[in-house]
Order: sequence, then C-alpha cells, then structure tokens
Amino acid sequence: QVQLVESGGGLVQPGGSLRLSCAASRSILSIYAMGWYRQAPGKQRELVAVITGGGTTTYSDSVKGRFTISRDNAKNTLYLQMNSLKPEDTAIYYCKTKWWGSDEYWGQGTQVTVSS
Repeated sequence: QVQLVESGGGLVQPGGSLRLSCAASRSILSIYAMGWYRQAPGKQRELVAVITGGGTTTYSDSVKGRFTISRDNAKNTLYLQMNSLKPEDTAIYYCKTKWWGSDEYWGQGTQVTVSS
C-alpha cells in the first residue's frame, strides 16, 4: 500500500511563506503526475499545481507567480513553495500521485491558515 505523508502546514500571516512537503513511500521516478490540491471550508477540492513525470508544471490562475511545485526524486518527495500568501489560500492541502499503470493515491492533508 502506497503512503503519501504531507507536512509543512501551519499558521502564517498574510504575505508570508510556507513550504509543503509530500513524502511518498515508493520511488517517484516513474510517476505519471504528482499534484497539490486544496479544499477550503464549504468549497470543493480544487487543483493548485501539478508536475508531470517529464517535469511539466501547471498552476491554477489563483496561485500562478506565487507558488512553485517541485520534486526531489532522490527523496521521493514533492514540494510546494508558497509565497505571498493570502487569506484566501487558507485550506487543507492534499498531495495526489499517480504512477504509470496504477491507481491514484491521496495524502491525508495538511492545514494551511493565513491570518493576521
């Protein structure tokens, strides 16, 4: 059973930064794609950023220019660097990974709260 463990969430003031991590229990060399999603209270889960196996990145318009997705294959870890955070970025952030020929897997989520 594959496990994805997110970390790095917390409380930060508007304009601040956080870096989220998602550690996978198996090698991410053969991923189809890995992504970050978020869900705010009362809202549907939405895509934040995705990185493909080939390294192509895609961002939602709401975070473009502020967030950066990256991965470290040696550590089997996905990252999300979040800068210039806004109150509307407050949500539970989830990691999702799909390997070629396998199902999708989700992490348990990490809470990000942006508030003064």
